This record gives sequence, C-alpha cells and structure tokens, in this order.
Amino acid sequence: MSLIRRPYARLSSRNAPCYFARASGGPRRRAQRPRWRLGFPQAASSKQRAVQRIVSRESSETGVADRFDGEVSEAAGRYARAVFDLAKDTKQLEAVEQDFAKFAAAWKESADLRDVARSPLIDPVEKSKALVAVAEKLGVSDLGRKTIGAVAQNRRAAELPAIASAYRALVARERGARQVEVVFARQPGEQEKNAVVAALGEKLGAKVEAEISVDESLIGGFVARVGSRQFDASVKAKLDALRLALKSA
Repeated sequence: MSLIRRPYARLSSRNAPCYFARASGGPRRRAQRPRWRLGFPQAASSKQRAVQRIVSRESSETGVADRFDGEVSEAAGRYARAVFDLAKDTKQLEAVEQDFAKFAAAWKESADLRDVARSPLIDPVEKSKALVAVAEKLGVSDLGRKTIGAVAQNRRAAELPAIASAYRALVARERGARQVEVVFARQPGEQEKNAVVAALGEKLGAKVEAEISVDESLIGGFVARVGSRQFDASVKAKLDALRLALKSA
C-alpha cells in the first residue's frame, strides 16, 4: 500500500492547517446529503399570488450548476458543516458568516482572485498563503482565515463560494429560517422584493433570509435558488424556451 503525501488540512480553533499522509485507495465515508422539504401554502395577497404561481411551476425548475457560481457539492457541504460546528462551539457563528460575506464580495469583484483560486497550476500551499493574505486585508477573523487556508491547501479553493453558501444556509436554519438567493434582472423596489420573498417563504413554509443580487443578462424577471433547486421566472429563460420550440418545429 503506497502512501501519497498530499496537503490535507484540519480545521482547529487553536492551530493552523497541517499535513498528514493518507493511503491511496483507502475507503471513504460518504456524507449524507440533506433532504429539502418544500411546502405549498397559498399566498395572501394578489401580488404574492402572482409571484407564487411563478415559483410553484415545477416546469420552470432547472439545474443550477450552469447558472450560479458556487453550486453546493458534497465536499462543500462537508466543509461547511465542519466550519459551522466549530464556529458554533466557539460562539462565532455570526462572525464567520460575516467573514464569508466579505470574501464573497471580493470574489465577485475581483477576477484575479477567482483566477488564483481556480488555477490548477498554483501550488496549494502558495495558493493558501495568497488567499489568507487577501482574507487578512478584508478583516476576516482568525477562524475565517484558517478555514480559507485549509480549503485552499486541500485543493478546494474553487469551491469557497459554495462552502460559503452552504454555511449561510446552516446558520439560517439555526435561526429557524431558510437561506434563499434571488437574482433580479434589475435592482428591485421594496414592494417587488418583499412580494417575491413573501411568496418564497410561503412556499417553503418558513421564514426566509434572502440574499439579493442583480444580473442584467436575465433581461427581466428573476431567478430564485433554494438549496439545489432553482425557480426561473426570467425573460431570458422564456426566450430560450421559445428558441428551442422554434428549432424543433
């Protein structure tokens, strides 16, 4: 049995990421994936009912891996759970949530940061140092920096947005809420935003904590993501469906 020396980092509140050897071909335990339960209560107002009809269409539900950066993989879910447990034990849930928010904002703004994180040509140790340096400049906490460093050393830096998304979902559930990402084609007004959030909350049967962003390529409407499910009510999706129908006609 040969040993492969690879950088596997452990998360700890006391020490920095470390190395250890693992046997190649050794058994791996698969983490159980969370099961999402969606309720279907009806909306209260006419505006909410209009939005509810959109988010309730199963035909509009598609895979989100191609549309959203940071789709939650099994590995990302495991990292998020490990960080969540450690942050909860050390009473740093909100601090780490803010850390991920800071890093996510930098990720969206900086193409260089994304390129470094995704590059397979950069040594994991050097990549870890670079990302930790960025996190330090952003004012990320010690636990947040150790998390980012460990993820990078384990060759999972490209999954940092997914880990952040999964972590936010866990923290939201801890508060008795559900984490939802809503992407609008333009900056929504308060009434429009509240109507969408209320409809999603009624569909999920829980309080919703919505993360709002804008993507002008959607042309109009919005796209909502809940866990691994997506509800596409954008004009772009309708045009794509029309093009497909015309091609097959």
